[in-house]
Parts: sequence; C-alpha cells; structure tokens
Amino acid sequence: MENTKASSKKIIINYGILLGIISVLLGVVMYITNAYTDPHWTYSIIGFVILIGVISYGIKAFKVSNNGYLVLMDAIKVGLGIALIGGIIGAIWSFTLTNVIEPDYTQQVLEVQREKMIEQFPDFSQEQIDQNMAIAEKFSTPFVSIALSIIASLFFGFIISLIAGLVMQKKQDLY
Repeated sequence: MENTKASSKKIIINYGILLGIISVLLGVVMYITNAYTDPHWTYSIIGFVILIGVISYGIKAFKVSNNGYLVLMDAIKVGLGIALIGGIIGAIWSFTLTNVIEPDYTQQVLEVQREKMIEQFPDFSQEQIDQNMAIAEKFSTPFVSIALSIIASLFFGFIISLIAGLVMQKKQDLY
C-alpha cells in the first residue's frame, strides 16, 4: 500500500480564489452602502468569519482528498496559501477602488479620521492633530495599504490554519 499525499495546489488555488471573490463582494457591498470610508465593526466581523470559514473548509477539503489524514504542517501550508491568494485578490480590489473607482478615497478616509480625532480628543491642538494626520497619511498610500493588507491576511491565515490544523489533524499510521 502506497502512502501518497494529495496535492494541495488545486485546493489552495480554488479556495484562495473563493476567498478573494467573497472578500471583493463584501468590499462592493461596503462601497454600495457607502460604508467604505468609515465601516461599521460588523464588516470586520463578517470579513473575519469569511476568512475562518474559507480557510477551514479548504483545510477540510485537503484532509478529505488525503484519505482523511492531515498533519499540522500541511494544514498551515494550505491555510497560508488560501490566505495569500485571497489577500492578493482583495488587495487588487482595494487598489482598484482607491485608484480607479474613487481616486480621492484616501482623502475621504483621512477626513473622516480627522473628524473622529477632533471629536474624541477635543483638547488636542491643531499641531497635534496635524502631526497625527501626517502619520496616518504615510500609512495610507496605496502600496503601504496593500502590503499591510496582505501581511494581515497572512498573519490571520496562519493563526486560523494553526488552530484548524490542530483540531483536524490525523496522522497516518506507519507500519
């Protein structure tokens, strides 16, 4: 009896694209409902639940295709692959939104942040507000936003994969 391991490439690509498409759809909903400059916390929860669900189902699909066996490293590999592809597709959507659909997106977000800062910290001087906004503006450039988005996707993908892998792992008995 041969001990061959199933290929993870197809599962990573399929579930990564699925994650990306669902993430883009969530982004489109946020744009249509005009929640993209100041999203409600529920959008973050929904996005996180989607990430957990797609990565977990992808790992489960790999386990099924591997005759019910799963080792932790394979779970992490599959989960990180799904998170990377989904993160790249989400970053492409974000780049398209901020540079094509809404070229003044960054300024809109910064203005919302400025208003919130003034409201939350009424004792801040104009100079303090300007300093904080200058820092926020540096982190709001498209390429920094995309890089941070992909890094966050990989970070949470790793955590989710680790937990899902620990829960679902089943090592093959070797005789």
